[in-house]
Amino acid sequence: MSKIAKVFADLKVQGRKGLVPFITAGDPEPGITVDLMHALVRGGADVIELGVPFSDPMADGPVIQRASERAIAHGMTLKHVIEIVKEFRQTNPDTPVVLMGYANPIEHMGTETFVRTAKDAGVDGVLVVDYPPEECEDFAVQCKKAGIDPIFLLAPTSSQERIDRVGKVAAGYIYYVSLKGVTGSANLDTKAVAGIIPQIRATSQVPIAVGFGIRDAASAVAIGQTADAVVIGSRIVQLLEETPSAQRVQCLERFLRDIREALDK
Repeated sequence: MSKIAKVFADLKVQGRKGLVPFITAGDPEPGITVDLMHALVRGGADVIELGVPFSDPMADGPVIQRASERAIAHGMTLKHVIEIVKEFRQTNPDTPVVLMGYANPIEHMGTETFVRTAKDAGVDGVLVVDYPPEECEDFAVQCKKAGIDPIFLLAPTSSQERIDRVGKVAAGYIYYVSLKGVTGSANLDTKAVAGIIPQIRATSQVPIAVGFGIRDAASAVAIGQTADAVVIGSRIVQLLEETPSAQRVQCLERFLRDIREALDK
């Protein structure tokens, strides 16, 4: 059982919902990422999604685009992101870390090198936005052999064929995009999400995490009624962008703790 699978199994036994926060590695400043990751854990994160900055994103809205631009300006690369995970693992061996990003940096590094170095650093999952399951079978096999869960996206526009395919190959969790649009969009439709979750569950026993458009405790609780976990990204990145440097770690921990407490009620 992978580390991510164990976390979700424990949550199910406890009758709790998973909380999966996202931050961009190297943002708002390069030296703060590990401290932010520890703050997320203290705030109640079950899994951390760590964004790999990329210059030409397809799914990220303006908030995360700005974060990637800042991180790239600071010199952040995929290699440095993996080093951040390795540093985090020195004091936290347990909280699963998922790298979320795009194919180009992985292809540039080489998939075999990426999988090997990610495993050695303590990466538990990989979500590559532009790696649909039918086009990355070899990569998914490499990941699974290394004990890294390949995580895939589904969206409101996904066909039944795509849902079935993802259900067969996904591991760790399935990331369901709650709306038609980019990250940070505000038109979250909880009823529509509740309607599609059973359709996904019929194809796979892998837990379902829902992201895009979740910005506060109320929206997290609403999504948590049907999903196994909620993913919060743009609101966190925006919070870090707006908060003075000296207050970021404490502010992030407090924000996430409020979400955690709401989900656990």
